[in-house]
Amino acid sequence: MQEQYFLFALALLWTLFATFQDLRSREVANWLNFSLIVFALAFRAFYAITKQNLQFFLFGIFGFAIFYGLAYAFYYSKVFAGGDAKLLMGFGVILPYNSYLSLLTLSLTFISLLLTIGAIYSLIYSVFIAAKNKNKLKKEFKTLFSKNRVILNTSLLIFLLSLIFGIIKPIILILSPILLIPILFVYTKALEKCMLVLLPPNKLTEGDWLEHSIHLTKNKTIKKTVHGLSKEEISLLKKYKKHVLIKQGIPFVPAFLISLIILIFTSETLLSLLT
Repeated sequence: MQEQYFLFALALLWTLFATFQDLRSREVANWLNFSLIVFALAFRAFYAITKQNLQFFLFGIFGFAIFYGLAYAFYYSKVFAGGDAKLLMGFGVILPYNSYLSLLTLSLTFISLLLTIGAIYSLIYSVFIAAKNKNKLKKEFKTLFSKNRVILNTSLLIFLLSLIFGIIKPIILILSPILLIPILFVYTKALEKCMLVLLPPNKLTEGDWLEHSIHLTKNKTIKKTVHGLSKEEISLLKKYKKHVLIKQGIPFVPAFLISLIILIFTSETLLSLLT
């Protein structure tokens, strides 16, 4: 297990740097993510050769392949930004697989942990954004609520009834928070409006998400895409001196850090349950 703790220490150090970058500039440098993958695979290869344990290296390769696919799925569905997706690939190399079965089960377990921690963290972080933009949020929430009044009022009524009947049947009380999903969805959509910021071209960074496509000339348009702005597009915006509306996301790397710390302290227990 000592070799696994080395990988954990490597990931912890890299994720700390990535967290600092994400909180400071809302982006994580490619060199940081890619170097984690390279160093982790290099260590697995070195250990496999010295200990004549080829599986230790293969687990890293297969783990990377699984998380590579998951990262692209999350990226194109806009769950993760580019930096988050690349960091996820690195985590695929460092997880403590000890069998081919654990490649699948531990990968799914970690993803579930990350998304759960991420949801809680994002909800807490959103409270600070909401407090900072309370007037804008209140206005947007009222607009969205009025458009979906019937569904939202119905879900709230059923939720309140479930709290009452939950005293008799506790299972109803446990399931009742599901009924708040419509309210949470409206809150999230309203919050997105609070995360729009108008930036001059010199403040833009590669990967920034446009809220709308930008028309520079009659025949030249910078389209809104999942990939965000490229360096060439930013150069064009600087040339035409265009201010653009950017959708800023919640810095998500801290959720990776919290999930990694939980994994470090629970890895032996998890492996015993998965084997």
